[in-house]
Amino acid sequence: GKMNIQEMDQRYIANTYARFPVTLVSGKGSILTDEAGKEYIDLAGGIAVNTFGIADEQWQKAVTDQLSRLQHTSNLYYTEPCVKLAELLCERTGMKNVFFSNSGAEANECAIKAARKYAADQKGKDCFTIITLNGSFHGRTITTLAATGQDSFHHDFTPLTPGFVYVEANDSADLIQKITKNNVAAILFEVVQGEGGVNRLTEKFVKQMQEIALEQDILLIADEVQIGNGRSGKLYGYMNYDIQPDIVTTAKGLGGGLPIGATLFGEKTADVLTPGLHGSTFGGNPVCCAGALNILSRIDEKLLKEVREKSEYIRSQLEGASGIKSITGLGLMLGLETVKDASAIISDCLEKGVLILKAKEKIRLLPPLNITMEELDKAIMTIKEVCAQ
Repeated sequence: GKMNIQEMDQRYIANTYARFPVTLVSGKGSILTDEAGKEYIDLAGGIAVNTFGIADEQWQKAVTDQLSRLQHTSNLYYTEPCVKLAELLCERTGMKNVFFSNSGAEANECAIKAARKYAADQKGKDCFTIITLNGSFHGRTITTLAATGQDSFHHDFTPLTPGFVYVEANDSADLIQKITKNNVAAILFEVVQGEGGVNRLTEKFVKQMQEIALEQDILLIADEVQIGNGRSGKLYGYMNYDIQPDIVTTAKGLGGGLPIGATLFGEKTADVLTPGLHGSTFGGNPVCCAGALNILSRIDEKLLKEVREKSEYIRSQLEGASGIKSITGLGLMLGLETVKDASAIISDCLEKGVLILKAKEKIRLLPPLNITMEELDKAIMTIKEVCAQ
């Protein structure tokens, strides 16, 4: 007989994902449909990618219009979509210019290269150490794995790129000690650690990083791959902390479903990368940028207010509910510490038509930012019911 999609996947695709036993075929907004026609409310958002859900009409139109004009040129020529997107990113953040790539890991690679070059130019070749935080996640390339402050990701792939030192998140004494002991070029951090368990940094610690960075001309690099692009309730997560990073990296939700990464440079770092020092064949691709431009232009104050309200609503429903120990995170990037095993909860929710994710031992919620209150309410009631003791 003919193999089905799941059997073919197991035969032909590298076995790197423990997939759920669901074959998705279509969707609309926050509703996904599998091959049997069963519907699911999506609180995973393609891991924080589908900012406006599935098959969003405005986004589709922006992408298909561009697709019918010019799908790719290479960066040897000028094209409009990436320029307009860069302009909008700079206007909305106060950053000075942008390098485009295809993913969060690539955006972080670019930031690391720029930070090393800046420090070498300013302080000499032996200033290259980058501080990252325990529990962080910055990507799966050899260098961004080295930047990731979690041993479990490291051991099979050594030797990793040297030059990374890990500090305990929210531990000011540890931060000061490691900065004193090392010749530090930059501090790379996520204001909410996604893969690490949806844990947010304290106001005090973030302010302290900024203070030390300004004092010692250490670059501050905000990794906004998962928390960025409206998910926190502000355009970028760092904006909840009233700081100004020197470099901001982002990806995921920026493209609304197509691959795009962006590294934003501030005053200090805007002129570090010169012709020939960095590049990307697909970076700034017209189709991805047209989609991203549409997404970014729609993440306005009205939407951000809705994100904050939905976040409050989820918290009000789940805080202190039976079987839920704590809620962490910001905006529509939330982590639930549950009494029951998280994997069991995910399976039960899947069965009942709600898609949720894991982060460490927690449930992780990353719904599309424009999920309707009706769909959100239904999904949260399901989670509540499944978690209850």
